[in-house]
Amino acid sequence: MAQPGFWDHQEAARDTIAESNRIKAWVDPWNDLSAKVKDLDAIAELLAEENDVELQGEFERGLDAVERAIDSLEVRTMLQGEQDHRDAIVTIHPGAGGTESQDWAEMLMRMYTRWAERHDYEVVVLDLQPAEEAGIKSATLEIKGDSAYGYIKAESGVHRLVRISPFDAQSRRHTSFASVFVYPLVEDDIEIEIDEGDLRIDTYRASGAGGQHINKTDSAVRITHEPSGIVVACQQERSQHKNRATAMKMLRAALYQRALDEKEAERLEREATKSDNAWGSQIRSYVFQPYTMVNDHRTELKDSDVHSVMDGELDPFIEAYLKQIGSASAA
Repeated sequence: MAQPGFWDHQEAARDTIAESNRIKAWVDPWNDLSAKVKDLDAIAELLAEENDVELQGEFERGLDAVERAIDSLEVRTMLQGEQDHRDAIVTIHPGAGGTESQDWAEMLMRMYTRWAERHDYEVVVLDLQPAEEAGIKSATLEIKGDSAYGYIKAESGVHRLVRISPFDAQSRRHTSFASVFVYPLVEDDIEIEIDEGDLRIDTYRASGAGGQHINKTDSAVRITHEPSGIVVACQQERSQHKNRATAMKMLRAALYQRALDEKEAERLEREATKSDNAWGSQIRSYVFQPYTMVNDHRTELKDSDVHSVMDGELDPFIEAYLKQIGSASAA
């Protein structure tokens, strides 16, 4: 029999370990960088005494490694938000345009999945609504990993695609849009009051793979928070009870992010500053024809290798955005 307060102690221990790991994730890279700099100092002293080509090459390679490490730490210093260390929820919705925009939404889902895999993050598909012909009607991903939200929050906004449509028999160029919304996965330590009377809960049959059980029972859950209009859905589990619990967690996260957005909007209004980075603005364009180019309209960073970006090479855009907002906060 567990003693009274046992689980409280267990939870406190987990919190302590998590905090220790977060601190370690900052201290270890700094110590590693410090050691590399000391090694470079020693090599520089040797080079001052003797001109050694092999040693010079080692010094230059070490210097490049240190510069990359400094850039990485600089970006991490931008993750100072209260929720930046948390896991992330990413929702993707196609804009107007039918099959073309639905296909674009699916391309974005793959792009974020590949980005997460590059960082050894775990991706869980919480909800996926396939479209009739191609692409998706909507998708919700949970990205689990250290500071996942702090990085991927840079992707919130409207993404624009320009390409020759594979669905157009006349091979005409089309412009499509899809919206991406990112919010932190908040835990029970965040106080969010939800009135059960404000919720409309619907159940339906899951549309994804999952065997006979998942296709023959109404295990998927959709929750609508009527005062805010926020809708969340989950069909990951075969158990309706588990899907409802996950959907409630998603709703709490969405309501928490909404409260943060409202506070930020009030601050911007008080300071009378422009809100170029607000949710709903077009943040990036991806051009496949007549040339290839990815252009971030917030930072003006451009990359002509659109295929690498679509394969998850997003770090330059995320880092540029984090540095930009970090500089703005420091100003």
